[in-house]
Amino acid sequence: MSDTTPTKRRKPTLPNPTPRPGVQLWVMAGLLVLFIGMFWFNNQNAAIKINQQKFEQMLAAGDVHDVSLVNSKTVEVGLTPAALQKPEYQRDLTAHRGPFADRGAQYYFPIFDAKYFQEQLDKLQANKPAEQRLRLDPVDRVGLLDIVSSYGLIILSIILFVFLMRRMSSAGGPGGQIFNIGKSRAALFEGGDKVKITFKDVAGLEEAKEEVQEIVEFLKNPSKFTILGGKIPKGALLVGPPGTGKTLLAKAVAGEADVPFFSLSGSDFVEMFVGVGAARVRDLFKQAKAKAPCIIFIDEIDAVGRSRSKGSMPGGNDERENTLNSLLVEMDGFGTDSGVIILAATNRPDTLDSALLRPGRFDRQISIDKPDINGRTEIFNVHLKPLTLGPDVDAKRLSAQTPGFAGAEIANVCNEAALIAARRDKKFITNQDFTDAIDRVIGGLEKKNKIISPQEKRIVAYHEAGHAIAGWFLEHADPLVKVSIVPRGVAALGYAQYLPREQFLYNVEQMTDEMCMTLGGRAAEEIVFGKISTGALSDLERITKTAQSMVAIYGMNSKLGNVSYYDSKGQNEYGFSKPYSEATAQLMDEEIRHIIEQAYIRTKELLIERRHELEVVAKELLEKEVLLQDDLERLVGKRPFDEQTTYQAHMAGTDRSETLSDLKQEHPGLPLGQDTPEPHLPGLNEPEAV
Repeated sequence: MSDTTPTKRRKPTLPNPTPRPGVQLWVMAGLLVLFIGMFWFNNQNAAIKINQQKFEQMLAAGDVHDVSLVNSKTVEVGLTPAALQKPEYQRDLTAHRGPFADRGAQYYFPIFDAKYFQEQLDKLQANKPAEQRLRLDPVDRVGLLDIVSSYGLIILSIILFVFLMRRMSSAGGPGGQIFNIGKSRAALFEGGDKVKITFKDVAGLEEAKEEVQEIVEFLKNPSKFTILGGKIPKGALLVGPPGTGKTLLAKAVAGEADVPFFSLSGSDFVEMFVGVGAARVRDLFKQAKAKAPCIIFIDEIDAVGRSRSKGSMPGGNDERENTLNSLLVEMDGFGTDSGVIILAATNRPDTLDSALLRPGRFDRQISIDKPDINGRTEIFNVHLKPLTLGPDVDAKRLSAQTPGFAGAEIANVCNEAALIAARRDKKFITNQDFTDAIDRVIGGLEKKNKIISPQEKRIVAYHEAGHAIAGWFLEHADPLVKVSIVPRGVAALGYAQYLPREQFLYNVEQMTDEMCMTLGGRAAEEIVFGKISTGALSDLERITKTAQSMVAIYGMNSKLGNVSYYDSKGQNEYGFSKPYSEATAQLMDEEIRHIIEQAYIRTKELLIERRHELEVVAKELLEKEVLLQDDLERLVGKRPFDEQTTYQAHMAGTDRSETLSDLKQEHPGLPLGQDTPEPHLPGLNEPEAV
């Protein structure tokens, strides 16, 4: 016969809630009040201290009822009922004792030797009958003060230890941070904790978005790929300069993917304790496999993934190396499982270990470069949406004024413009606010109170005018977008801003013209004043690096020939030997000096020929302090070349050049992209310390 009575489901037993700090404070306060109350009650009933002479007077007057020897150190005296009614004792007891004065002995005094005191007591009572003599009763007693003095330190240590353990347990979960030191510190985003950023918030990274969107689509609809035999990628590495949007793209992946997302930094693995990094890697992948399919994002992975051959001592046990070994095994080892995708970001791919970069661990390396002029326009459109703008603000014009800016710098420009407009009590942000914000980001804070002599100001004006004229009348140089002689930053007395072409290959003529344009400031100083100043420091640094690249990297020198000493793998980074002889080094120095000297002579000849234009621009700079490309065209006329400047083409909307894929289709044998390292060219947003 079956029992049809429905059984009640037992509620799941929840773990005890972690004690909150407020509850612990109340408990500590209660204990403190309890101790104070006990001491107060004890003091209320405490006997009054007297000396032995006073006791002898009380004994002679017949006021003593009994005496007790406590712990062989103290004699307690109890009064007779008749003595308690005497005024002198009433005043004494009322002033020094509480409402329980009738309990216990009323007086006490210390003694040094119990046997000697007994003899003294017998002498004082020698005249009394034996039955009336007081006897000294020995008593052993342990009081509250005795307990505290004996065991207080031990009790306090136990309470403090328990308190610290409970606090650490509440801060780091069960067991506390000490016992959870090998646990992963990854932040988990799933369900209601989902990131709000999506791919719509990412602009200027179309190719990179396509790559990571495919990973998200694989997680959402894997059958679309597996039906053709494809496998889910193990990982993708985001590579690019700082501020280009690597972490933002990872946040967009977390916002778009409907799977758990673990996020942490490479430095979270390594601690001062040996073995912690490897333990955290194992714990991270254990959690990830339990929630597969999921994504793990490791930001700044170069903190733990640095090459094992660099910076390590022979025979040493490097904690970072152990962590890297554990990471390599977990990503693609003997016991790895599918369903966990690794996203990582770094701006130092050259320092990463080759075993970490191989397919099977990071199947894709997604390059995220600084945006071009069209990408900057898209990024400006994203950051301008939440701002209150004036009618004269144009994202296309702003992108032309910010060459070389990354996404983070563009966001900073928009924020600075809003702050400047608020400081000026405006109701909306105007183009002038954005111009001031760009100048603030490029050149630093404007030094309004900086004292500059008229002679120094003239030198700065002619220096910047030399740059402007040389760039305007050299065919392959980038004509300036803006030039200013307003002091900014720490040491910059002026700066010239250029909008370079969006190109990947440079020839000798282009690099030479860029060097001549950069030398225009020093050449103008020598022509006008007959002397040179220290203002060309940054110019000399740039042209020296350009000349070194032409000679030692790109093989653009006839005497050295088609030889390159560039180490793209960085294997000679920590080496102490050069890949060329001393004779070659001397020849390289001579050729670098010769290239710079020829460029300087050519620049001087150009400025001497255009001396009138140089004077016009310098005088206008001294008067207005800031000139734009339109002002230069008004002062010296149009450029003597048919091709539009990059700024003019962008503003006219005719700057859409062919993509790399189009060029590769037209010229299959042309090595484009990664095979061509970008040369270090001058003239990109660097303030000149004139």
